[in-house]
Amino acid sequence: MPQSVTNILVHIVFSTKKRQNYLDAEHCCKLYPYISGILKNHNCECIRIGGIENHIHILCALAKTISISDLIEKIKSNSSKWIKTNDESFIGFQWQKGYGAFSISPAHVQVVSNYINHQKGHHRKITFEDELRTLLKKYNVRYDERYLWD
Repeated sequence: MPQSVTNILVHIVFSTKKRQNYLDAEHCCKLYPYISGILKNHNCECIRIGGIENHIHILCALAKTISISDLIEKIKSNSSKWIKTNDESFIGFQWQKGYGAFSISPAHVQVVSNYINHQKGHHRKITFEDELRTLLKKYNVRYDERYLWD
């Protein structure tokens, strides 16, 4: 087959460093489109972005030309630099070092999009830490609790 084709759908999750509440609605209205632009610049289709004050969820189609770790590094470094230059209250802003990335079936795009859309309501009942543990269990990802948080 002379052509390379892919459809790699990824649900990405990461938090602010120490889960600090930096990401209010006003800032997210600018941050999410900026992150969408980073995805587009790396030939990744942005399907949905959302979150709450201390973490973010991204659902995207991963391009065949970039690894997931390289994409997340680009998202974090570029968005962190950008937000710091646009608002001096973000001077100490940092993303956590790690991330969660989970492959999903095309049949589950709407389910995951809805999940991302309803983060505010979801987090009235569950913390980010418990949410991540639930996702890790759901996707059968092994982890060491000692190294999960920064």
